[in-house]
Amino acid sequence: MYTHQKNSPSSNVEWLMPPALIAALGEFDLDPCTPAVMPWRTPKYRYTLDDDGLSCPWFGRIWLNPPFGPHAAKWLDKLRRHGNGVALIPARTETRMFFSSVWGHADGLCFIKGRVRFHYPDGRRSASCINAPVCLVAYGSRNLAALHGCGLGVVVSAGKPVRRREGRP
Repeated sequence: MYTHQKNSPSSNVEWLMPPALIAALGEFDLDPCTPAVMPWRTPKYRYTLDDDGLSCPWFGRIWLNPPFGPHAAKWLDKLRRHGNGVALIPARTETRMFFSSVWGHADGLCFIKGRVRFHYPDGRRSASCINAPVCLVAYGSRNLAALHGCGLGVVVSAGKPVRRREGRP
């Protein structure tokens, strides 16, 4: 079973994206990693940790706030293959996860301005921000348009990477 983002390796606290930030992106059909108890409802359908959303079928437009840590790449890869959704992930552009599921695959990125303060499952806003900047990753043209219209930060539209032959500048 997977857990959501943790504020330290020893804690077991689930973190939720502020509802205003999700609302800025429009309606979603499915959230495959939702805590069992939610203070607000964001998608039409959701899978909780008990459902194991990673192994369940995905459909429609996906909102994905995957568990940060070693399993995040599996969730992001499934969204990449699904091709329709927005994911919130750490903005660690040099990682294997970024190269395997974002660069050359996503339609765009939104680097969120400032640090995000997440919420606890009971709705309370956390007193501190997470340790790393985060970004939104869009798969599909509708989701890229949502990033452009959300006003949350700087949006970069992605293109296919240019591959150079070795030995050539």
